[in-house]
Amino acid sequence: MELDELRNNIDRVDREILKLINERYQYVIEVGKWKKNRDHAFYVPEREKSLLENLEKVNLGPLKNESLRAIYREIMSGALALENPLKIAYLGPPATFSHIAAIAKFGHSVEYVPRSSIADVFMDVESGRFNYGCVPIENSTEGAVNHTLDMFTDSSAKICSEMNMRIHHNFMSNTEFNKIKRVYSHAQILGQCRRWIQEHIPSAELVEMSSSTKSAELAAREEGSAAIASSLAAEIYKLKIIYENIEDTPDNTTRFLVISRQETKPTGDDKTSICFVIKDRVGVLYDCLLPFKNENITLTMIESRPSKRRNWEYIFFLDFLGHASDEKIRQAIASLDGQVQSLRVLGSYPRCSATV
Repeated sequence: MELDELRNNIDRVDREILKLINERYQYVIEVGKWKKNRDHAFYVPEREKSLLENLEKVNLGPLKNESLRAIYREIMSGALALENPLKIAYLGPPATFSHIAAIAKFGHSVEYVPRSSIADVFMDVESGRFNYGCVPIENSTEGAVNHTLDMFTDSSAKICSEMNMRIHHNFMSNTEFNKIKRVYSHAQILGQCRRWIQEHIPSAELVEMSSSTKSAELAAREEGSAAIASSLAAEIYKLKIIYENIEDTPDNTTRFLVISRQETKPTGDDKTSICFVIKDRVGVLYDCLLPFKNENITLTMIESRPSKRRNWEYIFFLDFLGHASDEKIRQAIASLDGQVQSLRVLGSYPRCSATV
């Protein structure tokens, strides 16, 4: 076929796609009415997981599954906006990795509101001012995000979804590289780029900031300063990216959580998070972990944090595969009764199977 004929065929298919998307959205509007009348959650993580996995199963190509997910992320984002306008809180300012992760989860059609701290994100979700919040929980290089763990100890917010996002850091400035004396970034990011910094700019003053985007903002204002941040931050603050992808580990990945006030139903491929305070006696932590071994439950994370209530008392955080409603999970948690002072299920949610 000639080029014009090929393009005409593409135009014809595009019109058919648009017609079908709008037909889909007519059903979405009806679903939104049904949910509103029954006070049902508008974002349903288990439905999202099922829909994407089923589409991947019938995808014969040449469309790649990563592209399929990206396309349907925006289709579903438009659907959420039609069903009910959603407000998503994230650790700001705009262009932070939390912001980018939230967009990767909810698409571009919902409303995003930057918050100045992780605590603010939790409080906004608990109070109902925002529907959902997006917070970082752990990085493959630097480990757990302690502030997020600490917030879960007293918060009523529940985990309803997770995502894994590949993190790339960029060195940016409008100053010539050999004249840079100060580098701004978040503490976690500086840790993830430690070797690169020592090798390329060892004499620079490293200044820890509350966010990578705030770092870019300062670097844009100050002569002799640079920032390590996302490419989106460089675009917003009109900084030149001098070096790309300077993270020490090429597959550097951060796991983010979506918090809400809703429970998530099982999908058959889930993860559960709990936290507990142990009783002070010899071997108690071993006894707390033994039920998970006995029930053949895979642990995916274990962390501890000071309780901040009394000296030398610790709260343990566990992630493991399975849903809290699964019989073997219920048995394992029940077995902790005599071993712990307190225990809380932070949420059961679909396990993330892809990295964005």
